[in-house]
Amino acid sequence: MSPRHVALATFGAGCFWQPQQIFDQVEGVLGTWVGYTGGTKKNPTYEEVCHTNTGHAEVVHMEFDPTVVTYETLLDIFWQIHDPTQLNRQGHDVGTQYRSAIFTHDEYQARVARESKAEKEASGKFPAPIVTTIEPAPTFWEAEDYHQKYMERLDARSWISGLFGKK
Repeated sequence: MSPRHVALATFGAGCFWQPQQIFDQVEGVLGTWVGYTGGTKKNPTYEEVCHTNTGHAEVVHMEFDPTVVTYETLLDIFWQIHDPTQLNRQGHDVGTQYRSAIFTHDEYQARVARESKAEKEASGKFPAPIVTTIEPAPTFWEAEDYHQKYMERLDARSWISGLFGKK
């Protein structure tokens, strides 16, 4: 068996629950965690991120095997799963914690992210300028357990309650 290659990727695309669920489905993504990064508060809580000025964004942080899925592919998914033209919001979620951000783990990722953003801007696909920031990845702080795989658990509860006629 050949050794597994592992790289990191971290994206802020609004509320972290749905991006985690989407990236969990990608072949080559080895694991995902939701949490906070980009701010100044060490080991912040969800309440602090939502209700104080920690500067953190809600993010999905992942390990992936670049021999199976490329960073470029992960970026393509990132651009598709949220609106990168909305400043400090996604849909009804408003606040700096919901900002669109790419947190890069090395110079290669930074270069590819800049190129990808420029390509998306030039494509005319988006009706407004892209506001996504590209920043070196600072410390990632894992969110509380009840946030991990939240959509997966929610879907399971919906399915189970549907068996018994409950909504």
